[in-house]
Amino acid sequence: MSKALAPARPHGTARHPPQAGRQRASTQRTDAQRERILAVAARLFAEQGYAGTTLAQIAQALGVSKPFVYYYFRDKQEVLETLSWPPAVECFTALDFAADDPRRASQKVLDGLGRLIRATIDNHPAAFFPYLEPQAYRPEYRAAQKKLARHFYARLHPLLEQARADGDLDFRDTKVTALAACSLPGFLYHWYRPDGRLPPEAVAAELTALAARVLGLRGAA
Repeated sequence: MSKALAPARPHGTARHPPQAGRQRASTQRTDAQRERILAVAARLFAEQGYAGTTLAQIAQALGVSKPFVYYYFRDKQEVLETLSWPPAVECFTALDFAADDPRRASQKVLDGLGRLIRATIDNHPAAFFPYLEPQAYRPEYRAAQKKLARHFYARLHPLLEQARADGDLDFRDTKVTALAACSLPGFLYHWYRPDGRLPPEAVAAELTALAARVLGLRGAA
């Protein structure tokens, strides 16, 4: 990804939710330990579900005690939200292009949707947790994620309308079309498997092509 086109986080959006465990100073060693916990938790949440997984099981899989996990995370919910937040930011900043990006609106739309799809796939299984168990998140977390989503659609809708005015896309209702195109990665949690018939990059390419058809991409464009 070129530096000029790298997505930026919305102003005031942290890369990770605030830490609430007993850990205060972040070091290379503590960051590595946090990542160990998150990796094991992600696997167990995917295999057993959030409700079916306990901190004791996470600690046992790591070969550590529960206080070790509590040093880094306040509770299981914080582990889940810490796993889920970076994929949400990556997905919903997929249309944050540089202000001087000279490409046509249709090119930006398709590039952004492709980034959204690839980010969803690349962040499996953590990107799927909000769809699988939305009730597990704090109201504050859900509100922050909705704010990110509004940020995304506030960029997508004008680009769609500009691309239609340019003659590159053919659709009727902007909001319905945007939601329909974005529902393609939104329903990946129902069927996507990393070890499936198609490799991840092929799945992303197929879904991006389908999104282009939903948007009514004209042949010349």
